Amino acid sequence: MKILILGGGQVGANVAENLLSENNDITVVDQDSARLKQLQDRLDIRTVAGNAAHPQVLADAGAADSDMVLALTRDDETNLVACKMAEACFNIPTRIARIRSSDYLASEHGDPLAHFGIESAICPEQIVTDHIYQLFAYPGALQVLDFADGKLQLVVSRAHSGGKLLGLPLRRIREHMPDADCRVCAIHRQDKLLVPDGDTVLEEGDEVFFVAAREHVQAMLKELRFSERPLRRIMIAGGGNIGYRLAKLLENDFSVKVIEARPERAQWLAERLEHALVLRGEATDEELLDAENVDEMDVFCALTNDDEDNIMSTLLAKRMGARRVVALVNRTSYVDLLEGHRIDIVISPHLSTIGSILAHIRQGDVEAVHPLRRGASEAMEVVIHGDAQQSRLTGRRIEQIDMPHGSHIVAAIRGEQVLMAHHDLVVENGDHLIIFLSRRRVVRQVEKLIQVKLGFL
Repeated sequence: MKILILGGGQVGANVAENLLSENNDITVVDQDSARLKQLQDRLDIRTVAGNAAHPQVLADAGAADSDMVLALTRDDETNLVACKMAEACFNIPTRIARIRSSDYLASEHGDPLAHFGIESAICPEQIVTDHIYQLFAYPGALQVLDFADGKLQLVVSRAHSGGKLLGLPLRRIREHMPDADCRVCAIHRQDKLLVPDGDTVLEEGDEVFFVAAREHVQAMLKELRFSERPLRRIMIAGGGNIGYRLAKLLENDFSVKVIEARPERAQWLAERLEHALVLRGEATDEELLDAENVDEMDVFCALTNDDEDNIMSTLLAKRMGARRVVALVNRTSYVDLLEGHRIDIVISPHLSTIGSILAHIRQGDVEAVHPLRRGASEAMEVVIHGDAQQSRLTGRRIEQIDMPHGSHIVAAIRGEQVLMAHHDLVVENGDHLIIFLSRRRVVRQVEKLIQVKLGFL
């Protein structure tokens, strides 16, 4: 696809890098020439300097024959106008905008975005907030991803000593969980991703990827690790968009403290948060953390805009006794170096955002895409259409389907039913299939497999 990315900041640059790896034709527009030069040197893409909302700049960037525009600047109004220009002047078929203000997303006056020709709005801050909030429902999880409106979840958790499944082959899961069905998709062990079979034995420290119906997730987590005590006390470092949204979601059910360095922002937070305690100060201030009993915190979340502050404050909180620490880190190169060592969970906001965009780019009826392992692997939800003559999947048992090497079907959602993809499951028209790809490079082969034949159209 020919894709126009407006905004070369952290979000735009990471999206460009991911989409370029799938052989798309990428052009990035930004007002900062120095930033564009760095991008061009690193990614070897076409760049155009200028205001993304100006029609002439869009024309110079090749808007006339682009398939998609991603308006990802930090300014909502620029993104809105750019999408309107893309529709009205250049008739670009797919228009996606990054929207930061909740006023545009939830309004009493209808849908404001419809007036600007926006097909889909992405709010990275809300996506990240939702991902972090999911972790509070499952204290033992490293990542929780929803499919089929939450009917099925993909959960990543580390196997710990005390877990009942450690040392046992995976085929014995049903013995321990006769009333709950789940499927282990992959295991990350010693920096390698393994695709398991029934004889694979779980080891301590394994990062386990499994899918299960929402109501069965807790049962599987209990089999992988010792029972976690409920969360009660939360400390959030950083009262920006993500910190505020998370505190707002948590304050009615947990004891929440928010640390914010900027006086005006701290005052703003105090006026809008009803139950959370707002503290003015630096999250790396050891005296402040000690005075506020960081050693009694069940979770410490560092959510500022500064990667180094987030890393240092979580390391400090962990050393001082916080039970679990979560850091927001924008630089994806840091993530694997940090997670699972002294920092329990590292959140990469850009990978969360990219998943929302990839769902629009995939060929076939794709409902959701979630990058995993920093984008090296992926889970996708696809809808199957057509009968046995029109589809390569309909009417076939899982064992009969020749999936590309590095991909496998792990579950199916049929109406309200959640079905694990055992070898004898027959795929039906309308099924939502969850496909796990251990290698992103097989995406195109999977897309061909799920597409209906021309006669169906």
